[in-house]
Amino acid sequence: MSGPESSLPDWPDDAVEVAVVTGAWGIKGGLRLKPFSSDPQSLFSTKRWYWQFPEAVAPAQRECLSRLEQPLRVASVREQGDGVVALIQDLTDRDVAQACRGLRLFVRRSSFPTAAEGEYYWVDLVGLEVFNRQGQCLGRVAGLMQTGPHSVLRIESEARASGKSVERLVPFVDAYVDSVDLQAKRIEVDWDLDD
Repeated sequence: MSGPESSLPDWPDDAVEVAVVTGAWGIKGGLRLKPFSSDPQSLFSTKRWYWQFPEAVAPAQRECLSRLEQPLRVASVREQGDGVVALIQDLTDRDVAQACRGLRLFVRRSSFPTAAEGEYYWVDLVGLEVFNRQGQCLGRVAGLMQTGPHSVLRIESEARASGKSVERLVPFVDAYVDSVDLQAKRIEVDWDLDD
């Protein structure tokens, strides 16, 4: 296989990037991972991880990685310090594991554990329209940032007068977020339209 692309028939429509391989772990081909979430439950919720080559990949590394199965079949996974370590079926060579450095890992969104009441996965919030209590549209959620004790919505819109892109940062806490309706793709916040 020359490398996965989202157009391949076995590539899931709901693939979400959840981690990157940072190097080898142990002597038997284990992988050390850096999850993108502080709570990496999505990595533990499935035994199949999809992968894509790193953004910059050397020819020798590409050759080595092209022999990996798609998807990777996870034998075991656990938290280790501030990261995650995993053993992959049929990956028993430390040199191959080290060549996986930078490999991007994806899981199916449908395999994520069900979020608790009032909790949301970031991937589900991106793209939702944000309105204030006066019914004014503040824009769409472009992403979230972790700022220590809480997350912050990054909301992007186009300024009415100038036509330039405007970014608003709204803390994702009960004091400012009145409601989240995933079905309606809408978030209501207590925030002024300030442009």
